[in-house]
Amino acid sequence: MFTDGMGVIAMYALTVLLAIPLGKYIAKVYQGNPSRNAGSALDFIAPLERLIYRLGGVDPNRQMNWKENLVALVTINLLWFIYAFFMLLFQGSLPLNPDGNPSQTPDLAFNTAISFLVNCNLQHYSGESGLTYLTQTAVIMFLQFVTAATGMAAMVLVFNALRTEVADKLGNFYVYFVKSITRILLPLSLVVALILAFNGTPASYDGKDTIVTLQVDTVGVSRGPAAGMIAIKQLGTNGGGWFGVNSAHPLENPNYLTNMVEDISIILIPIALVFALGHYINRRRLALVIYGVMTVGFMLLFFPSLFAEISGNPAIANLGVAQPLGSMEGKEIRLGAAASAYWGITTTATSNGSVNAMHDSMTPISGAMQMLDMMINAFYGGVGVGFLNFFVFLIVAVFISGLMVGRTPEFLGRKVEAREMKIASLIAILHPFLILVSTAISSYTLVNMPDADWAVKPGNWLNNDTFHGFSEMLYEYTSSAANNGSGFEGLGDNNFFWNFTCGLVLILGRYLPIVGPVAIAGLLAQKKYVPESSGTLPTDTGTFGLVTFAVIFIIAALSFFPALALGPLAEYFSLR
Repeated sequence: MFTDGMGVIAMYALTVLLAIPLGKYIAKVYQGNPSRNAGSALDFIAPLERLIYRLGGVDPNRQMNWKENLVALVTINLLWFIYAFFMLLFQGSLPLNPDGNPSQTPDLAFNTAISFLVNCNLQHYSGESGLTYLTQTAVIMFLQFVTAATGMAAMVLVFNALRTEVADKLGNFYVYFVKSITRILLPLSLVVALILAFNGTPASYDGKDTIVTLQVDTVGVSRGPAAGMIAIKQLGTNGGGWFGVNSAHPLENPNYLTNMVEDISIILIPIALVFALGHYINRRRLALVIYGVMTVGFMLLFFPSLFAEISGNPAIANLGVAQPLGSMEGKEIRLGAAASAYWGITTTATSNGSVNAMHDSMTPISGAMQMLDMMINAFYGGVGVGFLNFFVFLIVAVFISGLMVGRTPEFLGRKVEAREMKIASLIAILHPFLILVSTAISSYTLVNMPDADWAVKPGNWLNNDTFHGFSEMLYEYTSSAANNGSGFEGLGDNNFFWNFTCGLVLILGRYLPIVGPVAIAGLLAQKKYVPESSGTLPTDTGTFGLVTFAVIFIIAALSFFPALALGPLAEYFSLR
């Protein structure tokens, strides 16, 4: 247990040590003037970037306001959806399909295209049998790059609005989008992919291999160019697995070293982006406060999960059976309970969703912490969108703090007024609305229409009844709304009902939380900058950090505690 704990400590420490210089580098990339020791090594990519702008008809020097940037973002995402949908719909007839995998059904192609378009990577199929090599790379891996870059570009638009010298123009979405790929995501992905490939992860286009097991059974083992996709799935907080069981698969995550590299990759860029904020707008104390709030929240969710997993399953303990390795159901012995608990929180704190253990088999407390992580959706969060979600809570905290001291709320020299607060409130309410209403609809359908013909009848959706069955449905919509993608896989979700309803939640849960913060930032940028004075509420102090944390906790607790009480908490007490 001590060794497992040291591995977890090493992972987080290495993440922060790497995130600090990476954050400084990212800020310089977006500022457009990388220094000799930070970014000039990648200046050779500039001609490629100029070619991309020329082919796309983009003027990189054109400055756009927030509305023009959002139009660009939504339009290009729509084109990607159409491309992905038809590729998946006809993949069985396209080349690079050595295993002869069939095309996806329209409802599954709809769900898959949307899922990867919105950076969720919720998979209602098994990777090695549900996709071909062509769609794994030209659709799935492609979307994992561009959707991560979309979130990062939207974040930079908000960063620009927080600078003192801006007025109306927030920069160019296309420039930030391209640079996110060429100068951040692609170089890091190459490093991670090489590490994985040298440790045994497949990186070829060969079809299935035939092996004889220790039980003298002849089986076919799926392969393919997996290493590259796994790298960007982690770094871009995408999470979609090449194989059905994701990073619990021995080829996708061969050993403890690859487990550390992949887990570090999950939260590396989200943490680095917080530090990048401090450098970009020259407010490093504010960045440290945000990092502190996120880290405290992350640790408060991680430690209960860690304790629960290393303590073992209470139901088994009540039988007098010792569990020296902790609760190992659904986990890989090569990784252990502690590393699985840590991964479970890092992947749900971000919009990653990859797994190295089966979340459905973890203890109820871990399940509750993982769901609460996604329900809050602001402790580190996905690349770019993590800060956007946190930004909404910042605006709410500023507004409440201003009311408490009897002043017009201000954030970084600009007044927060009714329009900004209305948008922030709607976005804050949207997340619980999507999760709770969708779960209520599925619960009603299950109870009142168990024999309805939904491709798979509702009565057959769940492999578990009572508390855990409710948790499976609650987790699915929580994961969808948070653009996470992990799941309690006891749920039978590859049918029209779940493909369609999750698809709708995926769209609303992705784009409205992007549109809202960018709109708030655009409105703030148009206002006159007021220099800070003795009467200004400081937002870079520990006190304001506590207020922000309280706002996050209260909104999450009030919204989700009843649902958690019906699911994982009720299951926990039933095992005692």
